[in-house]
Order: sequence, then C-alpha cells, then structure tokens
Amino acid sequence: MTSPDDLEARLLALGESLDVPSPPPAGVARAVRARLESQLAPEETPAPESPAPKSPTPESPAPETPGPKSPAPETRVPEAPAVPGGPGTLRRAWRALRDGGRARRRVAVAAVAVLVALFLGATPAGRAAVAEILRFAGVELRIGGPGPLPSGVPQPLPGERRVTLEQAREQVAFPISIPAALGDPAEVRVSDGGRVVSLFWPGLRLDEYDGTLQLVFRKDLGPPWPQETAVGAEKAQWIPVHHGLTYLPRGGGEAAVRPRPAGPTLIWQRGRVGLRLEGAGELGRALEIARSVR
Repeated sequence: MTSPDDLEARLLALGESLDVPSPPPAGVARAVRARLESQLAPEETPAPESPAPKSPTPESPAPETPGPKSPAPETRVPEAPAVPGGPGTLRRAWRALRDGGRARRRVAVAAVAVLVALFLGATPAGRAAVAEILRFAGVELRIGGPGPLPSGVPQPLPGERRVTLEQAREQVAFPISIPAALGDPAEVRVSDGGRVVSLFWPGLRLDEYDGTLQLVFRKDLGPPWPQETAVGAEKAQWIPVHHGLTYLPRGGGEAAVRPRPAGPTLIWQRGRVGLRLEGAGELGRALEIARSVR
C-alpha cells in the first residue's frame, strides 16, 4: 500500500504540473479530502489539522463520506465540482478571485463615469456645468443649456428712438454700412446714446455697433451649436435656431433689459464695427446679404 507520505509527495508534484481551471479553493479542499479518505485505511485517515492534499485522478470525485473536515472559510463561496490540482492551482484560483475584484472595481468606475455623463447631458445643472462662453464681434455666446426661450413682448433697447439714416450717421462714432442686396432700410433706430444702430427691412434686422471695446449682446444657445463661416476674409458665426438674446447696456445694468427671442442670426465684424443680421432664415441668404454690405 502506498504510504500517506509518498501519496502526498506524488500529489504535490502532479498538482504543480497541472494547469486547469479551478473552482473556489474551499470546494477543492473538501472534494480532495473526501477522495483521500475513500482511499486510505481507517487507521490512516489524516488528523483534522493535516493540510488537504489534491487528488491525482481526472475522473469525478466520489461522494463525500463522514469524517473530519477543514474549517470553513470566513466568507462562504458557492461550491463547484472538484478539479484536480495542487498548490499552484490554488494560487492561480486566488489570483483569479483577486483579479476579479479588480475587474469589478473597473466596472464600478466605468458605471460612475456613465452616470456622470448622463447627468451632464440630461439635466439643466449638468448642462450648465459644461457650458462654454465664446466672445465674438461684441457678442457673448453662452453655449450649453439655454433653457426655455424668453416670452412676452420684446422691450426696446435703452434710449431707442427712430431717426433718418442721415441723422443716425451724425449721432454715432462709427461708419454705418448698407447691404446693397437690400437697398436703403425701411426704418432706422439709434439706441443707448449712439451705441447701436438698428436697420430694418421687412422680416430683417441688421444691428451695427462698435464691436471692439465692450460686449453689446449676449446669446444663450443650445444645440445645434454655432457654425463658423466667413464673410469675405472675415470670420463669422451662424446661429441656425431661435435663441434668447439679451442686450448688455453701457456700464452694466443687464437686468434692466429683458431677454427676447431671436431668430437665426449671422454675426461678423467689418473693421471695428460688429454686425448682427437676423431674419434671413438660412445661411446662404444671410451670407449673400452680408457680402453685399458697403
């Protein structure tokens, strides 16, 4: 009969040479102990404190027989069919469990990232957190979560009054340009002490102002984002959707002017003059008008 020492040595040598998937260590230990107890004589049954060796045979283990059992681990794991293996197999099993913990942590981090992305994209607070501000041609473009469009009757700009084109040219400190594609405006207004000139045609409005020193308008925008284009050699921004427009009075006092809804708008700069064309409807028509400005 093979002695327990010889059997254990053979089992350890065989276990080191095997490389097969392993179930949880507790299940392996119980199954191997049952196999050994079924092969040893009653007087040779290992004492409870003896380490649990591994079975060398590849067939399924015999049913567990009564006898001393290894102490249960602190954390219970599901039992699985016994697979032969030695200490190397057990070490690989523990590494698999440990690596599984890392994988679970990676999954948790990825889940948090997805939740953050959903929060930023789907809630007003999230959209506000990722809003961008672009300042161009005297206009501040706040790109993010615009909220609902302003409602109510649009207020006139501070000090707004009707004048002739000749009077307007006398009251402002910058040159007033007229689009040749539209001809002379049907109406002209000067606002805020000559800071802004507004020219009107049926369905169209062209605001002209000094666009080099201070911000004059603010636009609150959501998707689709502004589209960069060009008027001649000058860069321009096309805003294709309705949006909120706020006038920023000279010296502050933003709250004194209520925001109003504005239609698709083209913004560009000609020299030191900022221009804001509203009402053209589509980019091609807006560019045609803008390029005819003289």
